[in-house]
Amino acid sequence: MAQKSVYVRFQVPKETADKTYQLLQVAKDTGKLRKGTNETTKAIERGIAKLVVIAEDVEPPQVVAHLPILCDERKIPYLYVPSKLELGKSAGLDVGSAAISVIEPGDGAQSLKELTKAFDSLRKSGAGK
Repeated sequence: MAQKSVYVRFQVPKETADKTYQLLQVAKDTGKLRKGTNETTKAIERGIAKLVVIAEDVEPPQVVAHLPILCDERKIPYLYVPSKLELGKSAGLDVGSAAISVIEPGDGAQSLKELTKAFDSLRKSGAGK
């Protein structure tokens, strides 16, 4: 596996990444998502994003490097997933997506709470890196 990009601040376990993909699939059907880096950036700036999901394999990394910083400023939880292709598919796209934001979780409200808790603990454990 290639070296992790500079914007990846903590490692997300596979189970958490899988839960994140599942939440996106549920929110796509019953809630509301914003797809792509530009839409996600706008959702963060407007304070409507509940969770931001960022792919780890984005090239060049500058495309999404600002997202963790923005999320920290706005106190919005964010998680990383390994694949932008898988991220796009879980949000109902035929192509990859560098970032997706959950605006309304729909039936995934409980999953969103669990993933927010996971973000808090991962962030604390990854802060020393």
